[in-house]
Amino acid sequence: MNADRQAVTVVGLGSMGSALAGALLDRGHPTTVWNRSAGKARPLVDRGARAAAAPREAIEASPVVIACVLDYAALHTVLDPVAGSLAGKVLVNLTSGSPEQAHEAAAWARSHGADYLDGAIMTTPPGVGDHGMMFLYSGPHAVFEAHRPTLAALGDPLHLGADPGLASLYDSALLGLMWAAMTGWLHGAALVGAEKVPAADFTPLAIRWLTTVTGFLTTYAPQVDAGRYPGDDATVDVQIAAIDHLLHAAKARGVDNALPELLKSVMESAKAAGHGPDSYASVIEVLRKPVEAR
Repeated sequence: MNADRQAVTVVGLGSMGSALAGALLDRGHPTTVWNRSAGKARPLVDRGARAAAAPREAIEASPVVIACVLDYAALHTVLDPVAGSLAGKVLVNLTSGSPEQAHEAAAWARSHGADYLDGAIMTTPPGVGDHGMMFLYSGPHAVFEAHRPTLAALGDPLHLGADPGLASLYDSALLGLMWAAMTGWLHGAALVGAEKVPAADFTPLAIRWLTTVTGFLTTYAPQVDAGRYPGDDATVDVQIAAIDHLLHAAKARGVDNALPELLKSVMESAKAAGHGPDSYASVIEVLRKPVEAR
């Protein structure tokens, strides 16, 4: 271990928690680990970690405690009985949850004298430690900056703001983007696959197309912020006509059309609201309202 590296405790050694502890060890941080099932600590101990026998011992071992457990209920099950030992520590919570849960956890940590950062891991366990992978954090900026070098051992640390719920909010939004993009790619792969085109042949074109799509996002973001959607490119009306071609091609090849049908229904709702001649960004006006409020 390097003497200039901050000591860190990792609570929770599932696949992700173990990856976090491993990345800290790889970068020379004295690392203490704890898990309800003690056997999960053994591979990390073999790499130089110190296994704590109990949560209190784990917390007391380091100034920074990173928690990565199943959910917030599990977090409180572990930490509530030893909350007093968090005083003067920094709790970095990388447990997935809602913005509301993050707010409650931040208030709970403050009530026990601990600084609190909420975080979201935007990768799978194999990506932990890769500086190209985003780790999102929210909470006091001064706390984040003080511990940025330690957090950088896990990936690229990005501070979103003082509101502790922001990391979770961005996490949910970005996962929604991922699922929509990946399912769209899979639908496309199924469509061309019906003509015996391998997904490996389709994918390079899909990636190139996504690069073009990022340009659309950059163009549309100011429109979304301004609430004005000039139809000087492909309008909602044009997109509705275009998606009919996709629906026809997929149906003719026996490919499930649930996703494009859903997308068309949202476009048609935007058209019904008067946005037919507007840019596709105007669809956000539909998405901002619950169905029952339209």
